Amino acid sequence: MTEFQSQLKKYAEVAVKVGINLQKGQNLVIMATISAAPYVREVVKAAYEAGAKDVFVRWDDDQITRIRYDMAPMEAFEEAPLWLARGFEEMAASGHAFLSVLSPNPELLKGVDPKKIATSQKVNGEAMRPFSNYIKAGKVSWSIVAVPNEAWAAKVFPDLDPEAGIAALWDQIFRINRITTPDPIKSWEEHIKTLHDRCDFLNEKRLKKLHYRAPGTDLTIELADRHIWLGGAKKNTSGVPYTPNLPTEEVFCAPKKTGVNGTVKSTKPLNYGGQLIEGMSFVFENGKIVDFKADKGYDILKNLVDMDEGARYLGEVALVPHRSPISDTGLLFYNTLFDENASCHLAIGSAYAMNIEGGTELDDKGLEEAGLNTSITHVDFMIGSEQLDIDGETENGETIAIFRNGNWAI
Repeated sequence: MTEFQSQLKKYAEVAVKVGINLQKGQNLVIMATISAAPYVREVVKAAYEAGAKDVFVRWDDDQITRIRYDMAPMEAFEEAPLWLARGFEEMAASGHAFLSVLSPNPELLKGVDPKKIATSQKVNGEAMRPFSNYIKAGKVSWSIVAVPNEAWAAKVFPDLDPEAGIAALWDQIFRINRITTPDPIKSWEEHIKTLHDRCDFLNEKRLKKLHYRAPGTDLTIELADRHIWLGGAKKNTSGVPYTPNLPTEEVFCAPKKTGVNGTVKSTKPLNYGGQLIEGMSFVFENGKIVDFKADKGYDILKNLVDMDEGARYLGEVALVPHRSPISDTGLLFYNTLFDENASCHLAIGSAYAMNIEGGTELDDKGLEEAGLNTSITHVDFMIGSEQLDIDGETENGETIAIFRNGNWAI
């Protein structure tokens, strides 16, 4: 076995044992593109070795996706495959675990009619909403990992030939995910404990609001009543720990829907739906986006914030230190899974029900009444840098330095 094959196997084991923490006798559903097939096969092996009852794989293909957007009529994007949405809902209700294997092309849909993309995202978001509620409420175990492809590697390493670019991207993914350590599982356990310690500190402080200051940013965010900071591994409603993102460096919470005011400027491009949005800025009043700009991809951003009523509000506030394994690479990954874990970020759209006490037992109406935002979308955008300062204000008016110069001050 070559060193690469050994690391690939370890990466699969981390996805199964740390990511979804597959239980004996449990079914696993994998969503992946066909370019990730060699890695997916290793995940399937690791799942059965861990005692999986069965493993189901749903394949996608980037080339077919592009062909469909170029050639299918508009009517094709106005309907969602309800059989697929109902199938995912049924599998979630039956306790399956879910693993997404990303192998993104950051500009897959460059030049595609934005109306087709927006329509497809909206109708599919509505159709998948019941399944998404299982995810956001932590009722099932789920995780996301990533695998290189030629297009992605070329974007991250434009000066390397395709083979060298893919090899370089694999090296980064293995290192960032602690696969190159002597014991990746143990390394993840130690890292998760560090994130949990951060959450414990923030939960003990019962912060009322956060104040962000950086070039182009002066933003206050009130936190939801009964909020809970989470990070690293979480427990689903059956009490089984799982780690949603591999990698992960964040601790996150739910903002009060109507409690966001001021301006904020993005610090990294956003890969949204196979297209790039760059140089974003937003103005918030009483939680709502009342103005926004983008240096590139304005129409794409407009389609996002017009997705539904909830897409004009925030659903997540996440803290990530500037000094972290991903940020320290100095690379822009053009993929939210990595870029959001190199930078403090916010999310447009739906909040996670698990971020408030008793939230997993509430429906959308109940979550709105509790002060959380609901939406068919949830899109993270990055705002962190070495110039970001964040202060927290407690319920008794005490001010606490949370971040200074982009890093933890606590």
